[in-house]
Amino acid sequence: MSLAGLRIVLVEPAGPINVGAIARVMKNFGLHNLVLVNPQCDPLSPEALMMAVHAKEILESAVVVATLPEALHGCVRAIATTGRVRSWEIPLENPRTALPWLLEEPEKPVALIFGREDRGLSNEELNYAQRFIFIPTNQNYLSLNLATAVAICCYELSQSTQQPETQTLPQIELAPLDLVETYYQQLESLLLKIGYLYPHTAPSRMEKFRQLYNRAGLQTGEVALLLGILRQVEWALKTQRDSENL
Repeated sequence: MSLAGLRIVLVEPAGPINVGAIARVMKNFGLHNLVLVNPQCDPLSPEALMMAVHAKEILESAVVVATLPEALHGCVRAIATTGRVRSWEIPLENPRTALPWLLEEPEKPVALIFGREDRGLSNEELNYAQRFIFIPTNQNYLSLNLATAVAICCYELSQSTQQPETQTLPQIELAPLDLVETYYQQLESLLLKIGYLYPHTAPSRMEKFRQLYNRAGLQTGEVALLLGILRQVEWALKTQRDSENL
């Protein structure tokens, strides 16, 4: 297991002190890849640099992107953190048991996604992840500081790399998330076109499809097969329309 390909992704962080503290804790536990999605603060501000202490290079090398899909480009696995109990069928997992899954792809980029300080990740943003973790806290005070949440997860990731290796079955090579996202977009477009989905129900229905495929763990060849089916259906629909117009 290796931390080299793991990205810590912060969606719209607003506090420079938090961003600086996150850089510091990343260096504490051997992580170096920080990605900021549409940051609402200057990651190189005096406050951020002061909190980073000896981890300023992590702030200086941080990648800034406009959207979450850009931050996940090339990744094959992604876990999102959430502080909310969701109604989804997919369970919220404990960081200690879920995070090692990210490190089973040592040669591929993977991502751990954190949301905004005040409201976390939106439902749409959560759709880009395959698994979800929840850090259990005292019921009397559930709110957890962003930098603290990152520190807990970085610690658990670091610990998982130090566990004795055991013999495991060969891991399948999952399809890149951006390729899977292409399939989701084309599937939604087709299902709207044939009337299986309606605009007002499409988001909730597509969440179900995402859950189904996330459980399957699609490989690149399998996504190509599914995309081929969509193209064939599109061709058949066009051929039928053309024949009806003759």
